[in-house]
This record gives sequence, structure tokens and C-alpha cells, in this order.
Amino acid sequence: MENPSWFKSSYSGGGGTCVEAAFNLVAPQGIVPVRDSKNPTGPVLGFHADAFTSFVTGVKSGECN
Repeated sequence: MENPSWFKSSYSGGGGTCVEAAFNLVAPQGIVPVRDSKNPTGPVLGFHADAFTSFVTGVKSGECN
């Protein structure tokens, strides 16, 4: 099993309310793990890749205000 390669958006700005995602697990597992960047040893949520894509699309279009 591959380890998550965590990524934090360049838009995060260091305000302390950021999440990290690991997109390297989409191809082998079909999931996008997400965690709180302030608590890297804490819980990780795994979202199906299609659901995560829909969420990001909704945020970009303003549906998730």
C-alpha cells in the first residue's frame, strides 16, 4: 500500500484552518485522504475520488459558501 503524499493548497495562507489531501492514492485506491494540517497524526477522512471532485467543483463555482 502506498503512503499518502500530503499536499496543502498554495491558497491556504498559513491561517491555521487548512486541510491537506493526498492525491497520489486516487489511481491505486480510488480515494482522496484528507486531514487537518494542524494535527498530522490525527484522524484521516477518505473520500471517494468522484465525491471529492464534485466537492471541489462546487466550491469553485460558489455552491459551498
